[in-house]
Amino acid sequence: MKLFQRKQNIQDNVVPKRVLVVYGPRRVGKTTILKDYLSTQIGRVLYSTGDDIAMRQIFASEERSKVLSFADSYDVIGIDEAQQITSIGLGIKMIIDEFPEKNIILTGSSSLDLSRQVGEPLTGRHFELLLLPISLQEMGLGAFELDSNSEKFLLYGSYPEVLLESDTQMKVKILKELVSSYLFKDVLALEKIKSPGLLLDITKCLAFQIGNEVSHNEIATTVGANTKTVARYLDLLEKMFVIKKVRGYSKNLRNEISKKAKYYFVDVGIRNAVIANFNPLDTRDDIGGLWENFIFMELFKKRNAEGNPGEFYFWRTHTGKEVDIVIESERGLEAFEVKWKKDKAKTPHLWNTTYPESSFTVISKNNYLDILVSDKNK
Repeated sequence: MKLFQRKQNIQDNVVPKRVLVVYGPRRVGKTTILKDYLSTQIGRVLYSTGDDIAMRQIFASEERSKVLSFADSYDVIGIDEAQQITSIGLGIKMIIDEFPEKNIILTGSSSLDLSRQVGEPLTGRHFELLLLPISLQEMGLGAFELDSNSEKFLLYGSYPEVLLESDTQMKVKILKELVSSYLFKDVLALEKIKSPGLLLDITKCLAFQIGNEVSHNEIATTVGANTKTVARYLDLLEKMFVIKKVRGYSKNLRNEISKKAKYYFVDVGIRNAVIANFNPLDTRDDIGGLWENFIFMELFKKRNAEGNPGEFYFWRTHTGKEVDIVIESERGLEAFEVKWKKDKAKTPHLWNTTYPESSFTVISKNNYLDILVSDKNK
């Protein structure tokens, strides 16, 4: 695999008088793009991390003089894993109010934890950048190479270090370590959850239901927990960038489903690691859901990198008519049907009559690269 060509960078997102907060899962490259940016800056530049005891003490003191004295020494400040620093939001507010000309960048692997720290203090003072696993667009490969490696992408996902590893056994080892050492330990530590087994069981239930609507009651019954606990764990998994929740699209028509949700994994390799299934595609009975998850996230990553992802939904009626992916954005209303083998699908009549202004596209193995990699759709 060649070096990646990230579509996002910090330089294009730094704005005067605003702190830039870079969110995303662990080990997707937040540190890399932060260091790349800092290496190009002229003046007094600081790179630090949430592990730095001195940094923690400065912000935890909440003393204005101490915080400003520290910040006055630098023109550009970059702090990795900033969610580990108590009162980081309040301290950064003091700095940006006193020194609006300084560039400040924070990164975090938990939207929940860092949001708690920066949310209220930095209201109106920060912008956000979401960095996700590598998209097809960013892999630095031609269409033939991308298609030739499509099975690997579907089985092992697109975390940078997984893509760079050529040995399949090592890919699996890395993914299992990501699941156990980073994703779940982070979630457990975040809320002091005492039931790692329950968290894993809930995540497995989602993994077996990708592409389908999810019932909290059904999951609760399966894992032996109450629905409030299930809902809480799902919310944490989403805020730790393990899963992405998608709601039903509706204009409040009686026969449209809007209250239920689907959950996709941010990375299909993580999904496969959760259920310990890396079997070849031609032997699997879950290829339809796996393909849909892959296409959904590639669409989301592409739109996110372009800076205006819009809102993502699915659409279904009580009679079973459905559209896999619906995107509402400044481009209008777009509907996508995801097919593994077929190239054609009929647009549901009710969708056409209710949303005649929308577009409808079938994404299959024959055209997915045209849609996900080409810039024609901008």
